[in-house]
Amino acid sequence: MADTGSPRRGSIVGPVVLIGLGVLFLMATLLPDFDLWPILARYWPLILIFIGLGQIWDYFRNRERTDGGRRGFSGTGIALLVLLILFVVAVLHGGRHPYGGWGWGWHGRDDWHGRNWGAGMHELHDTQAVELQGAKSVNANLEMGAGELTLRGGSSKLLDADFRYDDSYGKPSVEYHVSGDRGMLDVAQQQEHTTFGSRDNDWDLRLGGNAPIDLKLNMGAGQGDLRLNGLNVSRMEINMGAGELHLDFTGVRTSTLEADIQGGVGSATIRFPKDIGVRVNASGGLGSINAHGLKRDGDDYVNDAYGKAAATINLRIQGGVGQITLIGEE
Repeated sequence: MADTGSPRRGSIVGPVVLIGLGVLFLMATLLPDFDLWPILARYWPLILIFIGLGQIWDYFRNRERTDGGRRGFSGTGIALLVLLILFVVAVLHGGRHPYGGWGWGWHGRDDWHGRNWGAGMHELHDTQAVELQGAKSVNANLEMGAGELTLRGGSSKLLDADFRYDDSYGKPSVEYHVSGDRGMLDVAQQQEHTTFGSRDNDWDLRLGGNAPIDLKLNMGAGQGDLRLNGLNVSRMEINMGAGELHLDFTGVRTSTLEADIQGGVGSATIRFPKDIGVRVNASGGLGSINAHGLKRDGDDYVNDAYGKAAATINLRIQGGVGQITLIGEE
């Protein structure tokens, strides 16, 4: 086989990938606030676009060659190198945003509040308040796709809501009307488009008023922190897809509470008061159950006040909840 005399040229795709990984690790080390995952979550299609452009470049270059020799530098490698350079320049140009996080060289619209974080992603902030408007009882329905929810008492109104969410989520809507003596409260969020990776979506809801509340929560995934101390919740239903649930029933209660938890919660930690009767029934594909301050009574867990106190918390847990920790006050 004749030697053409031309040196063999390898592809630069491999070296570019190694350089890119090295740059990303270096930025993560030198810039503690730099978070790669939100950037990849939004702009990963650019990698496919640049690889495709590089392959198109290689195709036409090969068609133009008539000597049968190998082409020079790989168009795919060059495209990835250009993408890496643009990424580094954009991050360094954007710099640290005054609100925290690393921007993509643009600071958003005037009506966007909060911080620049990730690659062009922005945290929006909204607050809403609802008055009881004379209702004697309230149905409260909460619909949250994913994120972190904190629900507690302490409001002088029926609801004080503080929402912080990424622009990929729709703005949470709060609707309330009174029919007869009953109020109907709906808090929901319609996600505008599909998201990948982690995004901020934090709800801080404070409920108040003396009217009994029937509370229903539908949550896709995330973390729920529900503190019912000081809230007159008479009925509660929680449907949660995945994540962690922290539920606190401690505090004064003068009426019986019927509560249900369903879904595939990864773990649930539930606290109970000692002066109110407690009965917990857990069934249906559950993981381990750790009970502290409660005792086994057949298929149920009860505390010492069960059957003696005027008010009772009846809790039923069904579905694929992973680990359940029941903690009774001592």
